[in-house]
Amino acid sequence: MSTLHLLSHSPFADGRLRSCLQLLGPDDGLLLSGDAVYALAPGSAPLHQLEQLPTHNALFALDEDLRARGLHARLPARVSALDYPGFVELCTRYDKVNAWL
Repeated sequence: MSTLHLLSHSPFADGRLRSCLQLLGPDDGLLLSGDAVYALAPGSAPLHQLEQLPTHNALFALDEDLRARGLHARLPARVSALDYPGFVELCTRYDKVNAWL
């Protein structure tokens, strides 16, 4: 059963990203939104953690949040930027959606 994990908190504020990465299953995906997109900051430890994920774990980020934080221009190749309609459609591709509140 596949799960889309939604993260919106900064990876520098708490351990939610680390906990989420430990629980990702082989068919799971991860969507970063809000301050969680700071995990994609070039050279950061969270980005290194994300780059170590197996390629079968899809990575996504909300484009609006990337742009608001100045991270849209240097998006890693394996991360797909989504608008809000794309986010809604993405949720339908997974069996479950888990928000890390």
